[in-house]
Amino acid sequence: MTHDPNGAPPGGVLERLTAALGAEGSRRGPPPVERWNPDYCGEIPMRIAADGTWHYNGSPVSRPALVKLFSTILRRDPDGRTVLVTPVERVGIEVEDAAFLAVEMAVEGEGEARAVAFRTNLDDVVPLDDAHPLRFERDPEGGFKPYIAVRHGLWARVTRALTYDLVDLCEEREEGGERWFGLAAGGRFHRIAKSSELS
Repeated sequence: MTHDPNGAPPGGVLERLTAALGAEGSRRGPPPVERWNPDYCGEIPMRIAADGTWHYNGSPVSRPALVKLFSTILRRDPDGRTVLVTPVERVGIEVEDAAFLAVEMAVEGEGEARAVAFRTNLDDVVPLDDAHPLRFERDPEGGFKPYIAVRHGLWARVTRALTYDLVDLCEEREEGGERWFGLAAGGRFHRIAKSSELS
């Protein structure tokens, strides 16, 4: 199969997904994917690479509008599978790291009253709050990779450049008899790691 010069994936399942979204495209706001539970139809050859690039049949999908469209029907099912879902079809895709990248950060205020928001590579704006917490994973070099919850069980990995900015906001606190390194924002202290693990 080949792609057209505009970067559109070949037909078949993606055409069906796009067609199924036609009726939903006129509604305001994001599609209610949490309410759609069609039968699972297997995996398709779509992959979100660790750098945030979407690929179909081994080739990058170069049309941003198409990627944004499909990102609106993306969710993570309770079994851990990442799927594209419409009212009539649900298909699995591969995600190498996270579904999104957090590429921009806005900060206002100080301490626990500090407000932090992120913009993803697909222009979702996500505030750091109880509904959109941070989590941290160890990277192979021994550091930490931060992620922020976006929607429907999907996460955005904070880019390395923004991670440095995020660390600049962090502090040490004693909680539960232990010293923790973390970020005060959104009304609470987000623990990253025990201070003893960083020394």
